[in-house]
Amino acid sequence: MPGENLTQKEAQERASVVSAESYLVELDVTTDDKTFKSKTTIHFSGTAGAATFIDAQTKSVEKITLNGEDLDPSTHSDNVRISLPNLQSDNTLVIEATGIYSNSGEGLHRFVDPVDSEVYLYTQFEVPDSRRMFPVFEQPDLKATFEFKITAPSNWEVISNSPLAQKVELGDGKSRFEFSPTPRISSYITALIAGPYKFWTDELTSSNGKVIPLGVYCRGSLAKYMDADYIFEKTKAGFEFFEKLFDFPYPFEKYDQLWVPDFNAGAMENAGAVTFTESYVFRSAVSDAIRERRVVTILHELAHMWFGDLVTMRWWNDLWLNESFAEYVSTLATAEASEWTEAWTTFAALEKNWAYRQDQLPSTHPIVATINDLEDVQVNFDGITYAKGASVLKQLVAWVGREPFFEGVARYFKKHQWQNTELKDLLVELEATSGRDLSGWSKLWLETAGVNTLKPKIETDAAGLITSFEIVQTTQEGHDHQRPHRMGIGFFNLEDGKVHKDSLPRARC
Repeated sequence: MPGENLTQKEAQERASVVSAESYLVELDVTTDDKTFKSKTTIHFSGTAGAATFIDAQTKSVEKITLNGEDLDPSTHSDNVRISLPNLQSDNTLVIEATGIYSNSGEGLHRFVDPVDSEVYLYTQFEVPDSRRMFPVFEQPDLKATFEFKITAPSNWEVISNSPLAQKVELGDGKSRFEFSPTPRISSYITALIAGPYKFWTDELTSSNGKVIPLGVYCRGSLAKYMDADYIFEKTKAGFEFFEKLFDFPYPFEKYDQLWVPDFNAGAMENAGAVTFTESYVFRSAVSDAIRERRVVTILHELAHMWFGDLVTMRWWNDLWLNESFAEYVSTLATAEASEWTEAWTTFAALEKNWAYRQDQLPSTHPIVATINDLEDVQVNFDGITYAKGASVLKQLVAWVGREPFFEGVARYFKKHQWQNTELKDLLVELEATSGRDLSGWSKLWLETAGVNTLKPKIETDAAGLITSFEIVQTTQEGHDHQRPHRMGIGFFNLEDGKVHKDSLPRARC
């Protein structure tokens, strides 16, 4: 069988053969400090007589049972994939395996706190690493429900995407933590966080009247530094802002935010259980820029609960849309629903400059990049995907109008909730609400690379009065494409020692 690098073609072929329904994942994290045990039961429909595979990066596979028939692990597993022959229309697959803890922030990560020797676990699954914890059809368009039952030390906190349904004491200091099933979500946003985490709780009432429990977690040795009240304050402001903006209530049962050690990213949008780097637990005085960035990050991950988790890309070529949208609306929310009212100035100085620099390098690429396989995804977490994408979405909002844009986004959430989409699905809704044909806009902005330059061309008469004004657009060498823009243009006068702006209509070019 092929190795770890799943291709888009393989994913498309597998999605044409199987449809995932549910996972029951039973984990035991009390065995030793290197490995853990898993038993995973998967229900899925299939094309009768077809063959496929399931992803499972393991130390070993002890048992495979497909529709009541045992399959020999030595011939059906290479510790990366498990082959599944002779499918039925309805299938039950049970796999018992031994997994390996990660120390690199991939899969199920295990950390020993050097301060007090306490053990902490957490998962990081984006892009393809849920398969390191349990067998799974590892692609975003094979959504399913996930139910976790975790055997762990009784004195630990265990957190997952859904609320804890019950805790069963097993004796010998162990308990089984059983969680409610999730809605239909992609595997890469499932989560497990476990250990003697310290926590703070709060709640809010969603726009549909549902009470949403809130949690903030960090390891014990950092607890004295955690400013949970401030985190809750910004989270509540974000909930109110996004629920109104998206015209759609928060889609999950709870919302936990967890600051975890050795994290290899800034944050991760696990459904209902967001993880953050401990850099955002401030142990000394930090700059206002860092404090502002933490708020943007908190709101970025919250925005993903709708755009990314509720509605998810079909394949990783639309990763940019997930991240660009979250980056755009989190900056918008920071500017309009927090004390950081100049967030767009920060965005222009930092994010947009990052995009400009990357877009003028030989390594630049279109925002909608070609993603043939998982390795292609890894090289596209960059300034084009995040910062340029968010800048272009900001221009799209200007192009179609803010109200039509978010009316289209709301229609998109309602129409595609718990499903997978492509870029065209969003553009259809934006065209309907704005009355604009966006096919040309999409091609010029999203499928091309490079920077355009806009310069004013002003002519005056002998008295210094302006007789002609226009915006001239030029292109970057090697990227010869003119793009449509909509912008605000201001004329300023100095009167009585003060600068005043004349009122002018918005311009297009």
